Amino acid sequence: MNKNDLIDAMASSSGLSKADAGRALEAFTGAVTSALSGGGNVKITGFGTFSVSHRAATTGRNPRTGEAIQIAASKNAKFKSGKGLKDAVNR
Repeated sequence: MNKNDLIDAMASSSGLSKADAGRALEAFTGAVTSALSGGGNVKITGFGTFSVSHRAATTGRNPRTGEAIQIAASKNAKFKSGKGLKDAVNR
């Protein structure tokens, strides 16, 4: 399912127009993005939790030359599914 398919599904199940469903999806993704960029978490009971994962700096190797390279520390968005979503997927 891509973004347009998701908007279509949201519009048909909620009775919203496709334009309104698109704006709702944009508002949701914007709110999650701003919460995560501010260092917070987004918890949706029964669905899951969006959080920020911190990855430490490491030393890697260039596979072509074998030369050691430094890989910078980074932050990544992470999603952990909730019980309701796990149960729905495992039916």
